[in-house]
Amino acid sequence: MSYVLSAVIGDAELLRGVSRAVPAARAAPLGQGLSLIPMTGALFDAVAEGGAGEALGFWRLPEGFPARLADWSTGGPLAYVEAEYFGGVGEQQAAVWDGGAIVLGPVQVRECEPFPPAGSPISQALRRLGVVADGDGDEFSAVKLGRHRHGDQWIA
Repeated sequence: MSYVLSAVIGDAELLRGVSRAVPAARAAPLGQGLSLIPMTGALFDAVAEGGAGEALGFWRLPEGFPARLADWSTGGPLAYVEAEYFGGVGEQQAAVWDGGAIVLGPVQVRECEPFPPAGSPISQALRRLGVVADGDGDEFSAVKLGRHRHGDQWIA
């Protein structure tokens, strides 16, 4: 079974404003005051500036989009996260912008690499956004990022 995620995560109110400014951006609530905007095909097309280069080493981050994330982050911290797994094997990466600059990452864990002591890239990013892990789980599970297997399902 596969799991694919590429999304912007941030304060729910901040992402509501982003959604108003970019109609292709659709926010879905996560919990702990955060929302997620999946990088759908429509959003990719709406924000791509000149192509689909591998910006900052991400797979699905449109060229020119990091500058937009930096601009939006003047209203509060934002993370861009990617994960792709099949049969329990995969990769993930994340970066966090705040105050107009990258403050974390990009942090990457490639296939068959162990997570660092600080946790998975996405959990590290969520921690920078203020997510608090609960019980035995990490930040990823605290906001239930595993509840949908594909990005489009978040806004369906």
